[in-house]
Amino acid sequence: MDSSSEYSLHHPKWHRHRTPIFWWVKRWVYICFIGREMTSVAVAYCAVLLTMVYRALQSGPEAYAALMSLLSHPAIIVLHVFALLAVLYHSITWFNLSPKAMVFRLGRWRVPDLMISGGNYAAWLLISGVIAWAYATG
Repeated sequence: MDSSSEYSLHHPKWHRHRTPIFWWVKRWVYICFIGREMTSVAVAYCAVLLTMVYRALQSGPEAYAALMSLLSHPAIIVLHVFALLAVLYHSITWFNLSPKAMVFRLGRWRVPDLMISGGNYAAWLLISGVIAWAYATG
């Protein structure tokens, strides 16, 4: 710290514009952004649910049957439909944003955005197909 500068306990308040709590409802782009951020709650819910299913499988057939009977309640099924839609929206918007988050270059050539997001969609479809095939044959 410079010896010529004086320390003050009271700093002046800077002028700040007041931002209303619903600033994001003014433009559709902001609504989509906030909606995407809110879908992270559904992603967290799905992670917790998968952990619960794993723990029930570890605990034995009785615990797994009890969890499955709880999850078969109509209100829980409706909740899972909403969670599925939210996770799908989250995934699609993330794949569309991925070219902005990951910029790949091969020498001086920049890999086009369509190839990056298209690769993500192709991997998603391939993995989903493998899971569906394993489920159908298993």
